[in-house]
Amino acid sequence: MFDIRWIVNNPAAFDAGLKKRGLAALSSTILALDEKRRAHLTTLQDAQARRNAASKEIGKAKGAKDEALATKLMAEVTSLKDVLAKGEEAERQIDAEIQRVLEVIPNLPRDDVPEGTDEKGNVEVRRVGEPPKFAHTNKPKQHFEIGEALGLMDFESAAKVSGARFVFLKGALAKLERALGAFMLDIHTNEFGYTEVVPPMLVKDHAAYGTGNLPKFAEDLFKTTTDFYLIPTAEVSLTNLAREQVIDEVKLPWRFTAWTPCFRSEAGASGRDTRGMIRQHQFSKVELVSITTPETSADEHERMTRAAETILERLGLAYRTMLLCTGDMGFASQRTYDIEVWLPGQNAYREISSCSVCGDFQARRMDARFKAKDGKPQFVHTLNGSGLAVGRTLVAVLENYQQPDGSVMIPQALRPYMGGMEVIARA
Repeated sequence: MFDIRWIVNNPAAFDAGLKKRGLAALSSTILALDEKRRAHLTTLQDAQARRNAASKEIGKAKGAKDEALATKLMAEVTSLKDVLAKGEEAERQIDAEIQRVLEVIPNLPRDDVPEGTDEKGNVEVRRVGEPPKFAHTNKPKQHFEIGEALGLMDFESAAKVSGARFVFLKGALAKLERALGAFMLDIHTNEFGYTEVVPPMLVKDHAAYGTGNLPKFAEDLFKTTTDFYLIPTAEVSLTNLAREQVIDEVKLPWRFTAWTPCFRSEAGASGRDTRGMIRQHQFSKVELVSITTPETSADEHERMTRAAETILERLGLAYRTMLLCTGDMGFASQRTYDIEVWLPGQNAYREISSCSVCGDFQARRMDARFKAKDGKPQFVHTLNGSGLAVGRTLVAVLENYQQPDGSVMIPQALRPYMGGMEVIARA
């Protein structure tokens, strides 16, 4: 959400930022709405001033025993009262109109974000690790081929229960997902200082609005009949911990992590990744959220990204980190790194984490502030990232550690979480 005063004072910069996003200029529309509001407020103020003056004149007229004038003035006051009531309703409608325009405008990119229209404009920042070579085959299996052959990944039964884009994980694969989540949480809490949270997974509309999921992306969310939304990521719950607060600057940054199920309708994913676990309606993810100051948010972004990368390095998985271009960033983001893990079965790097700095965009929607050293409240900066998508990490482990006999070697770092198990094989 934008401060309309900033847009009024910086229309050229606002339009330039939208242009980088591939969007049309909107400052003239917003300035016209602001002028309409100002003119209306002036009319209301004039009416209120006249009402106050007429009220005083009534007393003088009565004191002078001029009943005709007093009656006329009382009628005018009554009329002005009605004008003011209607004017206040009109003011609310103008404010709502401005709100509707502002709430669907995406965040503006930071200056160092590359311009581009889609993922082709993303810039590789670094590449870590070498994709594995398989002596036994030139065509490594995809994760669903491995999982189904092991008898531990069941899409058919899930489809009978819930439809497409669901899966039953069984036995060692269910344990592997649990191990991955616990492994990630331990690194983030013990090494990077995040506080583990078990958050609500059902939220009200104002919480989803605060992170920018509503109203623009309502079709991507699952909504209950009792007006709750299932979280698409724990970012929604965790970021709203700062909602309607004024936090002492000395207590920042706040850093939270949570491992939760996530729910997405995948409304725009028709025909994409229809097989396997890459794109599902329900999936597991470890989320990272930071609440910090404007001066430290850029450094916090690098730190958060490093925390997510560390998971892949400990698991021995090759990855690359991409700086997203203006046309590929999320709605609330000012700057985003995508971390892409190598998947041998697809012979491609695929996204496993997005780490974004949002500036004060979400904070304005949530009224989340901090008390600066000068005592003045300012909006916090918010950041969020996947640390990592647990299901996609399981996919990466299966594909990168597949063996000629169809078994899967468990990465060394995960073996303590798997009770010492070294290999997942068909029973």
